[in-house]
Amino acid sequence: MTRKLFGTDGIRGTANLEPITADMALKVALAAGAQFTRGDHRHRVVIGKDTRLSCYMLEYALTSGFLAAGMDVLLTGPLPTPAIAMLTRAMRADVGVMISASHNPYDDNGIKLFGPDGYKLSDEIEAAIEARMASGNGAPLPTGNRLGRAKRIDDAPGRYIESVKNSFPKGLSLAGLKIVVDCANGAAYKVAPTVLWELGAEVVPIAVEPDGTNINRDCGAVSTSFMQEQVVVHGADLGLALDGDADRLIVADETGAVIDGDQLMALVARSWGEAGRLAKAGIVATVMSNLGLERFLGGLGLALVRTPVGDRYVVERMRADGYNVGGEQSGHIILSDYATTGDGLIAALQVLAVLVQSNRSASEAGRLFQPLPQRLVSIRFGGGQPLDDGKVKSAIRDGEKTLGAAGRILVRKSGTEPVIRVMAEGEDEKLVGRIVDDIATAIRTVAG
Repeated sequence: MTRKLFGTDGIRGTANLEPITADMALKVALAAGAQFTRGDHRHRVVIGKDTRLSCYMLEYALTSGFLAAGMDVLLTGPLPTPAIAMLTRAMRADVGVMISASHNPYDDNGIKLFGPDGYKLSDEIEAAIEARMASGNGAPLPTGNRLGRAKRIDDAPGRYIESVKNSFPKGLSLAGLKIVVDCANGAAYKVAPTVLWELGAEVVPIAVEPDGTNINRDCGAVSTSFMQEQVVVHGADLGLALDGDADRLIVADETGAVIDGDQLMALVARSWGEAGRLAKAGIVATVMSNLGLERFLGGLGLALVRTPVGDRYVVERMRADGYNVGGEQSGHIILSDYATTGDGLIAALQVLAVLVQSNRSASEAGRLFQPLPQRLVSIRFGGGQPLDDGKVKSAIRDGEKTLGAAGRILVRKSGTEPVIRVMAEGEDEKLVGRIVDDIATAIRTVAG
């Protein structure tokens, strides 16, 4: 079975336009409810959301669908995606749902589903849910006392806060550290500052006033300039930037310079490797991670196993091969000792633990390798298959021939928005830039 509705991270699009409509959300809930109804026990679903205006619409539509499917609904309100994954498993729910478009602007939204084990669904299960939607589920809906009930979970934030704090090494404290935390006006706007403060830090919270329309707007992990400025203004030891659903992390050192996901993975991999905490001699990352990371790990005797773009594919490879550290350059860091998906707060605490234990600044500890020059361009397109065009293919072949073994090129469609991403890296920065520009120009010409 193939998927048409689900992408690399659930279902995503502009809210109140196909496919992100209340009607679609209702149908997804009915189909997912049928998919995960197994046995005669009372079934339950945990539903969380970020701070987008459209979350209200989708939350009530999903709730109605799951109730009609005979599932009890537990509503958490705004919480990070990893919190929903954790609560799904901790509360013995049959399925978990996060309403979020992650780092996208507020007028987008999405639906992410988790299985009872707290992991994102496989392609096969997502395809099965789509098939149920297409066929109308093929089974009568429950009636009478078999209908579901809905209630809010008042202690959900506290459960998540304690779970995150438990990932920080016992006996350590953040006392003496001043930390700027940018919550992207998103799902972590309450829990992130609380975690850091309760562990002893002096906290400077920014982007913690969501109004339904300002999530990710000039803030958060995809727009770090303000966070970087505030680190310098406040004389902070470092800054932490989360995205709208807090499953990714970007760090700024005390000078305001950015430390990306590749450097964070290198930091954790070396620290855990020295402590004997790596489950296997290596980590998992995507094809987007810099060659500099691969070379650095190789120098430590560690492997870099690559997957397609998308943290769910990183997690699947980690589970299949027994790795406990993985992630993406964009800041999704998966530490499977503590979480089933990327968790920006847990990743931040592991980075902070290294700083505290080593008594080093973020600028000293956070740059372990020199990245190869890398250029990434995103091109929006209206439709069609630009990558199938002969001129585009020719531009890519020419670029690959020019770079040879000294670099690499990656051209792909985004799985979460109508964008084609062109990335190249190599030893010669000017050459890399020219190759990316040539390919991007070819795509723009075809895409209109």
